[in-house]
Parts: sequence; structure tokens; C-alpha cells
Amino acid sequence: MGEHETLSQAGGLLLNGLLPNETIHVTRALDAKTWSKVEERGAELIACIQPNRQSEEHRNAVSNYVRTLIKKCFSCEVFTFGSVPLKTYLPDADIDITVCSKSEDMKDTWASVVLKVLENEKRQSKNAEFRVKEVNYIDAKVRVIQCLVENIVVYISFNQIGGLCTLNFLEEVGHLISQNHLFKRSIILIKVLCYYKSRILGARFGFISTYTLEILVLYIFHVFNNSFVRPFEVLYQFLEVFSNFDWKNFCVSLWGLVPINSLPYTTANFYRIHSAFTFGAKKLADLLDYPKENLIAEVDQFFLNT
Repeated sequence: MGEHETLSQAGGLLLNGLLPNETIHVTRALDAKTWSKVEERGAELIACIQPNRQSEEHRNAVSNYVRTLIKKCFSCEVFTFGSVPLKTYLPDADIDITVCSKSEDMKDTWASVVLKVLENEKRQSKNAEFRVKEVNYIDAKVRVIQCLVENIVVYISFNQIGGLCTLNFLEEVGHLISQNHLFKRSIILIKVLCYYKSRILGARFGFISTYTLEILVLYIFHVFNNSFVRPFEVLYQFLEVFSNFDWKNFCVSLWGLVPINSLPYTTANFYRIHSAFTFGAKKLADLLDYPKENLIAEVDQFFLNT
């Protein structure tokens, strides 16, 4: 949408099953000056929210500290994955760490060993460089140790190869889309909306996981043939598509649409998520109809909770 015109290719994609609706709203033709003002404000917001050198150094220091503790316990490799190494995290994001080993014995022992080390650090860290608090063991399908290090939540798991593959996959996608990290900047902007405004981001609370959100954003790039120039365009189309998407019958995957009836269950928060997309699409459409002199104030109002 370099010229911000209606996209003709979107209608063509309906024929090959990428979109389940008979029609889909696309970006309305707005004059370049209006889009420029909106995008400038969006860029300022992203600049305030996106990772900076200070936050990266702080998270790297925490990650390295935890990595050092774990590697003192047994022979293994320790990696971070998720939004921190991808550099799409929000200011209060957690850190995901996985302990990787080929040793079968470690499957049953790693958690107790790491718990013991963290509890010991917790007792000794009052005057230490890194303070450890609130150490918990979560005995779920994927066993996880949760702790607070320098007021950052850290999740430690074992052999989560899928998380590492996901990180590499999304990095490759970012390189393919290019345009000064447009994919990552779009993820950050849409995360801002989902987390601060709509409160629908967070798999641990039954809402959208970060990876789910990234796949939804990638779906938008795919459907519109990577035709975007700036993140606000992606946000606009994201809300337009997913507020009109046939969620009752389909969900989105890397392989296209998946019928809902083929899944074992859907989230209890489904209607809240759908309502949030619908509400966001309406508010954003209303915002773009405001007089130019009020546009920046309305954009600020739209992201008021950020």
C-alpha cells in the first residue's frame, strides 16, 4: 500500500481459500498527508516501547547470570528464546530460557537441581549483584521453573527445541520481509494494542500467546503479499481482517485455515478476543475519520493505556 489505495489482490486471495469470508475490508484510500501523520505518531510510539540498548543490556545480564548458574550444575547448553532474542519484547516482558542436553538422566533431575541452586541464590542475594526472588516450580505438561531476577520474570524449561526453531523461523521471516525490520516493528505495535489496550495477550492467562500473535501478523503479510510500507498499515489490516474473520468455523495456522471442528478444544476467552479485535477495528476506523487537526490527539487517545 505504498500509495495507500485499496488492494485489488486481497479479493483474488479469497479464491484460493486463504480468507474464509466472502468479503474483507481493506485500507481505505486516504490522502498521503493523513497517513504520514498517523505513521509518524506510530513510529514515535514504537521508538518509546521497542527494545533499547539499556533494556537489552539488562536482560542479557540477567540471562547470562541464570545461564552461568545452570551450567555450574551440569554439562548442558542454555539458550534464550522468544521475544527477548527476537527483540520484539515489551518493557515488562519476561525471559524464556531452555536447558538443552542429550542426557536422558537430566529429564528427571534438572528441575530439582536448578530449583536448589535458585533457592540458594535467593537466600544469599540480599547483597548480591543479582537478586533472586519468588522461585516456583510449575508441574505442567511442559515443566517450568519460574523465578524473579532483578524484577524480571524468568521461565526456565528443558529441551524446548520448538522454541528455538520458532525463533530461527521468525528471524528468517524478518529478513525476508526486510524494510528496516518492518515485521518486528509491526509485531511490537500490535502487541502494544493487545497487551495495554485490549488486555488479551498472555497464554498463561488463557489469552493469545506471543507466538500466536506473531503468526497472525505473518498471516496478514502473506495475505496482502508483503505489500506494506509501515507498521500502522499492518495494524489497520490486522484489525480489519481479524474483526471480520470467520472465527466460528476457522482458525489460522502456518499452513492456512484450519476448521474449528478439527480441534480438541478452543479457549474460554475466545469471545473476549474476538470482541477486542472488533472494537479495535471500529475505534481505529473512527479515528481515521477525524479532522486532520485532531488526528494526533486521537491517535494518542487510541493508545492511552500504553
